[in-house]
Amino acid sequence: MNYDAGVRYLLSLGRELAAPTQASATKFNLENITILAERLGRPDRAYPTAHIAGTNGKGSTAAFLESILRHAGFRTGLNTSPHLERINERIRINGEEITDDAFAETLTRIHTLIEELLAAGKLRAHPTYFECVTAMAFEFFAHERVEFGVFEVGLGGRLDATNILHPLISIITRIDFDHENFLGHSLREIAGEKAGILKPSVPVVLAEQSAEAREVILARAHEFHCPILDVPNLFRIENESTQDGCVRARVTEIASGTAFEIAPSLPGRFQLQNALNALAAARYLQQRGFRITNESITEGIANTVWPGRLEKLQSHPAVYLDGAHNPSAARELAAFLDRNFFGRKIWLLYAALRDKAVDEVAGLLFPRAEEVILTAPRTPRAVSAARLAEIAGHHAARFSVIPEAEQAFDYALAKAAADDAVFVTGSLYLVGQLRHYWKHRAQVATR
Repeated sequence: MNYDAGVRYLLSLGRELAAPTQASATKFNLENITILAERLGRPDRAYPTAHIAGTNGKGSTAAFLESILRHAGFRTGLNTSPHLERINERIRINGEEITDDAFAETLTRIHTLIEELLAAGKLRAHPTYFECVTAMAFEFFAHERVEFGVFEVGLGGRLDATNILHPLISIITRIDFDHENFLGHSLREIAGEKAGILKPSVPVVLAEQSAEAREVILARAHEFHCPILDVPNLFRIENESTQDGCVRARVTEIASGTAFEIAPSLPGRFQLQNALNALAAARYLQQRGFRITNESITEGIANTVWPGRLEKLQSHPAVYLDGAHNPSAARELAAFLDRNFFGRKIWLLYAALRDKAVDEVAGLLFPRAEEVILTAPRTPRAVSAARLAEIAGHHAARFSVIPEAEQAFDYALAKAAADDAVFVTGSLYLVGQLRHYWKHRAQVATR
């Protein structure tokens, strides 16, 4: 199949989770991806890997670590989700998205094997969208002979398709509430799902956690004899400052006294914590004999690009995209606004999906805005703009309802003065749609 047909085929399987027709087949397990990987010859074992779970920060942590390894001279594979504009973003080699032709070739190979396995009765149901893309990443990285693969969990961890990996290092970023219908309604339950990525004797980099989440993860790590790389106790942060929303700090490794000048180009203080996760993993890999210099660590962190997470599009007025879709991410965005935009007018474009904690997120963000513009991305999972107004409008001093996202964006840009700021947030679907629109806005305006 060609690229367009391949994308349509994947979409026909449903989005990130199993299609309704697959519900009776007990799809939420690792059976399909294991069978498929075995038929492919276990491409996931062809290169060393890092496996990253968590509620927020796992994508940024993955991007930091991949950039460090690439700057150290390794041929890297990076598998993340979701994508913002194109599905190709999920599969990258040396920072470059898989090409359309390579995507089509890899998917065709996977599809042929799936049909064979189904015909032979070896698969109980067709693999899901996410299982197919995960298998594609495993296979493409092996085919292209990557020297290190960095994999971000899609949802949870224990039953995620990426969890057939046996990594050199596991990383668990900050855990908070999200996807409760799938992962559980307490931090202990959610942490249990995330801790499901731990493998016997494989070290785990552990970000700062709530007491509940930490207890669950440590218990699992103890059961599996996993050495703990406890990030809050590994490093001392000194000389911290902020420039244009980006944090700078001298970070000293307590055990060795080695100092690193950490300066991520990604805005938000929370990115320092994500960078420290990657730093801890890189230091472990150094100890394992990987040729990673301290300079490649600092350069890799400084040059990491991760779109859609406090991504600045322009100044005067400042325009940011940030997919703050759960309360933890909203708290970080609120802190960013307070630190960097206190006293300035903020025009907040907001949309959400149906399974999100809309009222809690709105309570954190809406009071900080001059006006909230409620809208919706083009996905059936979105809450309508009118319904958002009913649910959360009371949190805003002033709000408008503009269902079409592009029109809502234009409205905010027209209202904002040079010293104001426009923030697009609440949903990565919205961020991806308007990021695409921003690139083509000049052409659209002239039609």
